[in-house]
Amino acid sequence: MHILCLNGWGGKLHDQLLPYLHSAAPDILCLQEVVHTPDTQSDWLTYRDGDHILPQRARLYDEVRAALPDHWAMFCPAAQGELWDGDTPVLSQWGLATLVSPALTVIGQVQGFVHKDFSPQGYGAHPRSRMAHGVRVYDHRAERVVNVLHMHGLRDLAGKHDTPERRAQAERFAQMANGLAGAGEALVLCGDFNVGRDSETLDILRALGLRELVTEGGFAGTRTHHYTKPERFADYMLVNQPVVEFEVIEYPAVSDHCALSLVL
Repeated sequence: MHILCLNGWGGKLHDQLLPYLHSAAPDILCLQEVVHTPDTQSDWLTYRDGDHILPQRARLYDEVRAALPDHWAMFCPAAQGELWDGDTPVLSQWGLATLVSPALTVIGQVQGFVHKDFSPQGYGAHPRSRMAHGVRVYDHRAERVVNVLHMHGLRDLAGKHDTPERRAQAERFAQMANGLAGAGEALVLCGDFNVGRDSETLDILRALGLRELVTEGGFAGTRTHHYTKPERFADYMLVNQPVVEFEVIEYPAVSDHCALSLVL
């Protein structure tokens, strides 16, 4: 089973991202920073937050679905706020997407907030609402149940250090995993956790009996050359099963985050 986890960066590099996802065709895709604006006719909108200005692919969720047309897809919004079409504000939703191959049968799922709650009237003050989603699937080829959950961890403007909010976030994520997975079943947790490699978030999740593959593998980071700040770690993947292959994919660079690729 091939599991791919990636922060999609709002589709800024969609012309590389979409062909890459189509070619990779993972059994399960866990995608963060997904934009969903079905009512606009524009291909591009702009996110503005002070000095932070970022182009957003307006209907990224629909385009990802088109790149993997046979996959079952689920969009999980964390917030609804204003993007900009020139000087015109456009309400847009932002969150996670999970896509599952038709070769797998979805037999359960869980969705919930790990920080705050849905924000329908704007993105809100930092640190903003954050969502997690998980699927419980039956793998007919291997005759096993596999649980895969991902989250996008909160962004603290002060940095990636441990905070009480991040501790609570990790505990909620762990509770979701425990609630979805049955005893002895395969479990994978992944996402852009927005924490450093020594964070207590990873300790909380390891306590579920999981190995963290990025830190264990000695990788130099999970950021591509599109990210220019010095901190190179943000994305992680934890698993309780033997691993056939694990890669932190720096090239092709389809985001400012590396894709995490796992084969069980």
